[in-house]
Amino acid sequence: MEYKAESGGQKLRPDTGLNRKRAVILNTTIIFAFIAIFFRLTDLMIFNHKLLSGKARMQQGKTEDIHVMRGNIYDRRGREFAVNMELESLYCDARDVELGKEQVQKLSSALGMEARAVQAKFQPEKRFTWVNRKLPAEKVQKVRDVLGMDRKVKDPDARGFGFVTESKRFYPKGELASHIIGNVGMDNQPLEGVELLYDKYLKTSGGKVYFSRDASGKVLSSGVEMEARGNDIQLTIDEGLQYIAEKELAKAMAKWRPVAATAIIMDPFTGEILALANRPSYDLNNLGRANRDDVRNRPITDIYEPGSTFKIVVGAAALEEGVFNLNNTFDCSRGTIEVGGKVIHDAHRHGLLTFKEVIQKSSNVGSIMIGMKLGKENVYKYAKLFGYGEKTGIDLPGEVSGWIKKPEKWSATSIGAIPIGQEVAVTPLQVLRAYSVIANGGFLVKPHVVSEIKTHEGQPVYSFKEPEKKRILSEKTATIFKDILKTVVEEGGTATGAAVDGNAVAGKTGTAQLVDRRTKRYSKDRFISSFVGFVPADNPKLAMIVVVYEPKGAIYGGVVAAPVFKNIANQTLSYLNVPRDDVREKNLLLVAK
Repeated sequence: MEYKAESGGQKLRPDTGLNRKRAVILNTTIIFAFIAIFFRLTDLMIFNHKLLSGKARMQQGKTEDIHVMRGNIYDRRGREFAVNMELESLYCDARDVELGKEQVQKLSSALGMEARAVQAKFQPEKRFTWVNRKLPAEKVQKVRDVLGMDRKVKDPDARGFGFVTESKRFYPKGELASHIIGNVGMDNQPLEGVELLYDKYLKTSGGKVYFSRDASGKVLSSGVEMEARGNDIQLTIDEGLQYIAEKELAKAMAKWRPVAATAIIMDPFTGEILALANRPSYDLNNLGRANRDDVRNRPITDIYEPGSTFKIVVGAAALEEGVFNLNNTFDCSRGTIEVGGKVIHDAHRHGLLTFKEVIQKSSNVGSIMIGMKLGKENVYKYAKLFGYGEKTGIDLPGEVSGWIKKPEKWSATSIGAIPIGQEVAVTPLQVLRAYSVIANGGFLVKPHVVSEIKTHEGQPVYSFKEPEKKRILSEKTATIFKDILKTVVEEGGTATGAAVDGNAVAGKTGTAQLVDRRTKRYSKDRFISSFVGFVPADNPKLAMIVVVYEPKGAIYGGVVAAPVFKNIANQTLSYLNVPRDDVREKNLLLVAK
């Protein structure tokens, strides 16, 4: 350091110019350092905050998705079909688990699992593992006792274990309406029915279980973030009517020992499905015990040749087109008719039949004569108008369309086969919808099972809006054909077994042969028996179809299916407090006086 002498040579002092330079350099360095630190902190705390926070969460915690409350499902009167139960699920962090062989055995016994299955859960590389989920209360307590979770001083065996509350779907009615409601899996994933088709309304975005850890990976805290529950669904189904239908199908299964049986009850004016029953069936709470046939929703997934119930097509078409009227007669005395080189028989030989009697007595010969006069284009046209060969659009998964060939693809025998319900495939629901056209005065309705959807607080989310009704028959034709169908159930008709005490029934029987897979010909001992109709005939409150697949001991729809219709209808009319026709007529007379 250089010093300069002051005047007189008495003292020396530093060079102040050099000091100032050094001070500037030092101050500048400090300022730039603070600026660099400021920009770095800004970058970390503002621009890269989300990225770094995410990394911290990954290092400090662990999240696991859980599935929470779905909305409830109710019948039309607010009775519960599907609800939720809150159950405990056991999880573990395998890195913290230190159980000996004896303790593993005790834990497996409490859980009702094999010891090796429990031991397999403890894989050190996994920080979160479900041990067993959705446990009943008694098992939860056994586990807590084995692991010492409830002791004031926590047992070392409890290290790494914890419980989290999850939602489990519960079906209070068991197998009742199982094919409509459907079900969900362990993770509340939808599998069948309304649960599947309306999943976006029923489910929520789910929830998460969150675990906080220190630097060594030990759990500091855990908690569950729950989202709001899903929306509630109200069905058109009536639990009481569903029970009646399933009970009577069970009786038919015991009596006729068929492969399966189906019944559907529908409001013919609105398309509301009041009941849809299948046998065999399955318990929604025990899906694992059900086989493939138990789960099949036959009314919409199984197609069959409808037989004589299809005669509504040619009968109504002939009246609508003016090709025939009620005064026309048909000579059916031979009991056979030849079409395209194939001889077709009546089940019973008849003589001269009127147009009405052709339908009443279900004459194949007379129906084919009507079909031949109509022509294949008109037969096909009216089959499509009645909705055959197309899906009904019901709000249930798995519906099939069935089929009917276009006229240009008909063979020489088709004009004889199709008018009597052969060479055409339908579902039971399609047949019921077709007969509802006659019941409601000529309109094709849309069947549906969901009436409305609301939030848990009662706010409307969705309400079924009936599409504009499509008239396919004139009211005159529908009324005339309704009167014809009433004679089917009266003395001389094929379905006297469907007659209801006090109320007139209109309907039609069907007896269809199944094709033998081996011979590719119609089987001589495998049939589908059916009856479809509506009641009270002149003021219908319900339309219904009963289909019995491969009954033993009898085959005719009037013998097998018609009595099932009668039994269901009798109880249904009573349940709905529908007055008897004779009482209603008496009351009208009193009002008139």
